Amino acid sequence: MKKHKISGNYTSLLRDIKTRIREAQYAALKAVNKELIALYWDIGEKLHGWVETSKWGQGVIEMLAGDLRADFPFMKGFSSRNLWEMKKLYETYEGRSKLQPLVAEIPWSHNLIILHHARIPEEQEFYLRTCAGERWSRRELERQIDSSLFERTRCAKKDLTKSRQINPPDVSEHFRDEYMLDFLSVKDPFSEKELRKAILNKLRAFFLEFGRYFTLAGEEYRLSVGGEDYFVDLLFFHRLLRCFVAVELKIGGFKPEYVGKMQFYLSALDETAKLGQENPSVGIILCKSKNDEVVRIAVSKAASPIKVATYKTQLIDRKLLKQKLHSLPSS
Repeated sequence: MKKHKISGNYTSLLRDIKTRIREAQYAALKAVNKELIALYWDIGEKLHGWVETSKWGQGVIEMLAGDLRADFPFMKGFSSRNLWEMKKLYETYEGRSKLQPLVAEIPWSHNLIILHHARIPEEQEFYLRTCAGERWSRRELERQIDSSLFERTRCAKKDLTKSRQINPPDVSEHFRDEYMLDFLSVKDPFSEKELRKAILNKLRAFFLEFGRYFTLAGEEYRLSVGGEDYFVDLLFFHRLLRCFVAVELKIGGFKPEYVGKMQFYLSALDETAKLGQENPSVGIILCKSKNDEVVRIAVSKAASPIKVATYKTQLIDRKLLKQKLHSLPSS
């Protein structure tokens, strides 16, 4: 077999074909999943009707499960427990037309997790939409629920009603007010360098927390301006926003002077690294704590979009978050 010299064009071709194959695989799995969830929905609807009118009990459902497994031996999912889950799925989302399509966007195992852990309609909708949009794995969905993502997000949104929106809508839409970094397993006290290294060692988990559109562009990314070198803690590229995202890590509370430093980094990135078709760079300042009023004033005149967010390295008690959520005024 004649060997050919590998060129950059071939590498690009291979990357494009592999991307297209993965897209086709995902589309095929998505289509199969939609049909499966539609089947389970229909079975759940029928069971709901028959149980209500015939007052069936556990024994009849077990008999039905046995007959279905006998007739369809190569199909999984027809245990009596799963049949009850199908009924619960239908009863939970029946009449909620905007949620029914979302149910079919995620796997059955993910639906079961949301059914059993999301207790109120708003929480169910939140995890359905986010799980479908972010393409979470089962493990990641469980982690986000355990980390009280719904409560943290709702608390942050209600807190913002006390003052005007801190960041432009596009920034607030894609970046949270608080991130849960418990997977880093860092112990207090730790330095900014130790925090950065821990993030790089757990980069996949970090991307799952921040969103699937991030790619790493560099650590301690060097910016040369006026004959001097400056370093951005972490630099990412956001594929959806098509812009650089500079991240500065702070082990203490937010200080107003952090904004000026970040603005300098973003201006330098736009002049030295940004391509013509890309959007202006965005900055995220990750701190252990912040005062929303101080943040609001600090970023109000910033020329570039800058998000000030907090992070936690240990899981927050869900009961405490729920108490805080209920104590905040309704939006």
